Amino acid sequence: MRGHGGIVLACAACLLLAWWLAHPRSTLPTPAPGHVAACPLPPRVPAGAPPLQTTVPAGLALPAIADATLTPLAGFSVTARVLGRENYRFDAGATYSPMDLALGWGRMNDDTVLSRLSISQGGRWYRYRWQQQPPIPVDEIVRSSANMHMLPADADVARALDRVHAGDHVRIDGWLVRIDARDGWHWVSSLRRDDSGDGACELVFVCAVESP
Repeated sequence: MRGHGGIVLACAACLLLAWWLAHPRSTLPTPAPGHVAACPLPPRVPAGAPPLQTTVPAGLALPAIADATLTPLAGFSVTARVLGRENYRFDAGATYSPMDLALGWGRMNDDTVLSRLSISQGGRWYRYRWQQQPPIPVDEIVRSSANMHMLPADADVARALDRVHAGDHVRIDGWLVRIDARDGWHWVSSLRRDDSGDGACELVFVCAVESP
């Protein structure tokens, strides 16, 4: 009986192997590093291209942060050089955005250009100065760089952002948003890359962070 049972088991194993080969499992895509599965990604910009802003799909809803609701205004994807970072703990926006990244693309990723600029951040602003003449036209500096307020979608994204420093190259994918707190306070992202001054910063709900 033991020998007969062994034959039955061998036949069953062969049939199971044949079924598995005929029905291969689908391969699931590997999530981007730092990507929040519950936070849908917008269309992603090719590496080296200017930031990509896209329309919001119908019905897209983002999770609330603390006591505030988030309204998506546009999809946003950027690959850029980090010109500077500044952390915030005590201002009105720190609950939602604990850090700003000043990002540069195009010729604002060029060492020759950046070596002639003095870059600083503070008070939720990004500033640049030069001696004598700017290394590139000022309107190009405006179009090719921005100070962006980062809203991490969860603790994993926050940790990924914590590892980002000046001089790094990063890809950030998420959504430009409006924040509305219960007490009436609100904060609205810029939807342009050619503006400057008050209100010109992007407010980015970050779904994914990675090195391009």
